[in-house]
Amino acid sequence: MKLLVINGPNLNFLGIREKSVYGTQDYTYLLERIQDKAKETGCTIECFQSNHEGAIIDRIQEAYFDGTQGIIINPGAYTHYSYAIRDALASITVPKVEVHISDITQREEFRRISVTREVCDHQIYGQGLDGYLMAVDYIIQL
Repeated sequence: MKLLVINGPNLNFLGIREKSVYGTQDYTYLLERIQDKAKETGCTIECFQSNHEGAIIDRIQEAYFDGTQGIIINPGAYTHYSYAIRDALASITVPKVEVHISDITQREEFRRISVTREVCDHQIYGQGLDGYLMAVDYIIQL
């Protein structure tokens, strides 16, 4: 199974930014855990990160053509207002899981709103980096 993990703005700063919220492990550690999960499950998992909305949209659109069978996305701050990313996700019919490291339901009011949630099959939040691994398992089980 070919999966795509998309990480939005500032996720490349894991281990640097707001450690009390996002933890002390860096982005490389997350990528290693995802690749370990790929080996464990026999999946091919590509990871993509961008701080730019258009690049994220372009990668979602490429997934339509490249054989991607599931998308795991942490849109970062774009979760709360990017209707363009929402529309790109809505265009792709493969299973999609939205992931958030922190518990967005217990944070600032604006973080409780997800415009991308309704076009994803599932949402995982508050599970730390394990949320990504849970998302892989969710898609495999579909």
